Amino acid sequence: MLQNILSIVIALGVLITFHEFGHYYIARLCGVKVLRFSVGFGKPIYRHVSRSGTEFTLAMIPLGGYVRMLDEREGDVPDALKGQTFNCKTVWQRIAIVAAGPIANFILAIAIYAVVAGMGIQAIAPKVASVTENSPLSQTQIEPGAEITQLNGVAAHSWEDVNLALADLIGRTGTYTVRYQFLGTNLEREERFTLNRWLAGEEPSNLISEFGVVPWRPQVVPTISEVVTGGAAEKAGFLKGDTVKAINAEPVSDWQSFVSWVQKSPDTALDVVVDRSGQKIDLSLVPYAREVNGTVMGFAGLAVEPPVLSDDDIRTREFGFLGAAVYGVQQTWKMTALTVSSIGKMIQGLISLDNLSGPITIAKVASASADSGVQSFLKFLAYLSVSLGVLNLLPIPMLDGGHLLFFGIEAVRRKPVSERIQGFAYRFGASLLFAMMAVALFNDIARL
Repeated sequence: MLQNILSIVIALGVLITFHEFGHYYIARLCGVKVLRFSVGFGKPIYRHVSRSGTEFTLAMIPLGGYVRMLDEREGDVPDALKGQTFNCKTVWQRIAIVAAGPIANFILAIAIYAVVAGMGIQAIAPKVASVTENSPLSQTQIEPGAEITQLNGVAAHSWEDVNLALADLIGRTGTYTVRYQFLGTNLEREERFTLNRWLAGEEPSNLISEFGVVPWRPQVVPTISEVVTGGAAEKAGFLKGDTVKAINAEPVSDWQSFVSWVQKSPDTALDVVVDRSGQKIDLSLVPYAREVNGTVMGFAGLAVEPPVLSDDDIRTREFGFLGAAVYGVQQTWKMTALTVSSIGKMIQGLISLDNLSGPITIAKVASASADSGVQSFLKFLAYLSVSLGVLNLLPIPMLDGGHLLFFGIEAVRRKPVSERIQGFAYRFGASLLFAMMAVALFNDIARL
């Protein structure tokens, strides 16, 4: 729980700070006096006043932030400061100030993806272990061992690339292509498959399996690399270097089989046979019970030695400085297009509102990505930054996009939208945002 909270605080803190800094920086360039720069809402836990008079605060609720600018519509302003008010600036300056927040999020995403590329990207090759019957992929003649190289025109270097390409196909109807490379050759073949409102209105848990793919994974020999102190395995007598051979008299040849046995046996004794330096040792393991997402599962407290992969099993991508920058732009554009497409499909009813997530789900994903390593957390942070940028540009009053809509109308009409209409629109926007947050929070709770 503490790690979940810490992960989301770090993630949201970084994204909110960059977003609000975008507003702040352009406002200062345009000569607007900034009264307060706040990260978070509620009671301030840190406060600093700069020489320019801006109050920088860190508040208790890290679910947003704001930049408060001098504005005659919010109170009396001394004559000497009227030239520094937000409302006195040209409509194009106000548009620039408001748009700067979401733009800052896109710039941050580009920078993060570029850093990830600079670190080098390594992933397991997207090879097919088997194909599920009556699935979209079963319409092709792809065989086990083949490697997917392109899906619907999108290059596939990893299962993550495949998953993102499939996400774009949700709700679609039509004929699409998959390109694959034959096992052990450089020969490629392209085939077509058809979809009819694929997964429309559903909440799929695994797009790759829904597509009909059982991914190839390296066989992991169940040889123990670490025994957690105080865990069930230590109590049972497991030692580093033991290799699990059987459970309840059934042979075990891979780590996943062992994990499956343990998870489905909380507080249940398992007779385990391990190979220890060539000797067969009988152990009795009673997995500790722990609740995960509402399901009680068994845990042993063991880590396995990672498999040794060949160069043929790994796809590595190295980037120079310029290449990393280009990758950052391309990936940000790809995720932006996917986010916009998903919102459009949700409005059309092609994607279920059950997919809408709130702070609880974000916290869990942030924690899981942090557990998976620096690259995973950075990619999650970049995607969240893109999402924040896109959502803030939606033409909903109360969001940056709503303000931009009014300023755009003002630029065309050459006079501002009336205060009465704006007031009504803001109340409607607030109600809509509250409803969206309520649905997202309900979905979060339902997933617990």
